[in-house]
Amino acid sequence: MHVPKLLDGRLKLRHLVLIDVLSRQGSVVAAATHLHVAQPVVSRALQEVERILGVRLYDRGPRGLTPTIYGSAFTTHARAVLAQLNQAGEHIAELSNATRGTVVVGSHLGGTNLLLPRAINRLKQSHPLVTVIIREAPLESLLTDLDTGRLDFLVGRPAQSAARPSAECEVLYAEPLQVVARAGHPAFGMPAIDLGGLFAFPWILPGDDTRLRAELETAFANRRLPLPENRVEGTAILTVRQILESTDTITVLPFLLVHNEPALRAFPITIDEAAQTVSLTTPAGRPPTPAAGLLLDHVRSVGRELQELVGQGRAAPG
Repeated sequence: MHVPKLLDGRLKLRHLVLIDVLSRQGSVVAAATHLHVAQPVVSRALQEVERILGVRLYDRGPRGLTPTIYGSAFTTHARAVLAQLNQAGEHIAELSNATRGTVVVGSHLGGTNLLLPRAINRLKQSHPLVTVIIREAPLESLLTDLDTGRLDFLVGRPAQSAARPSAECEVLYAEPLQVVARAGHPAFGMPAIDLGGLFAFPWILPGDDTRLRAELETAFANRRLPLPENRVEGTAILTVRQILESTDTITVLPFLLVHNEPALRAFPITIDEAAQTVSLTTPAGRPPTPAAGLLLDHVRSVGRELQELVGQGRAAPG
């Protein structure tokens, strides 16, 4: 078996950066634009890497580049190396000034209303010069950034991160979902309230590419209910809140988004098929930087407090 010699000086860091970008962008043209170089430079560098490895990394087709099994494997290793180097730079900078540092957190569909604000506030009280950057993006994009060291960790609903070998996922808390509307909604005056009766009003549902949407569709199907025909689809919480507070629209929100919120009120309806689990995803085998470690401690602490708060809410009389 031929083992490529990758430490003989031919493989450069620019090659690793190139592979990361090619796998992310999916074409030579897009990669060249991203790297601010000419297309022949990208093509030539890719040929160099494939010559060093002795295998074809991408299949070329009319729609661009598709990683081969070798390309997928080498992309994973390239991103791991880049992540370690990114972290090394941050670590050295933080060691030179223990009161400073930067933490980049990914956020996806959960934990942004109470968990992250509380954890960041506590970090800032003791380390005011630590910079915290919050990034919101599709989950797959965030997980790729986690692999390459662009993110320190990710907070949100667990999904494929739980089965991703390059990431470790731990559940922080789980909260029930509640059917909610504005506090003055006319349905609260109905003599009997059930889920089907609320279909006379407009609804906001999560997009059909989310796990929450699938759970809600299961809940509706179990009650032999179709999807509400009069609906808006989306998960942008500021938009959702504005629509709820200014119209008779109904939606489903996590318990902690409605808790102590006077403008919104929950209906006495239980949807056991759906719940919001908020998890913490960290890179496997890569220890956090000092600044990220501080924020992680606060995130875990606040997560325990929120789980207790959710438990108290479940036990409270309806």
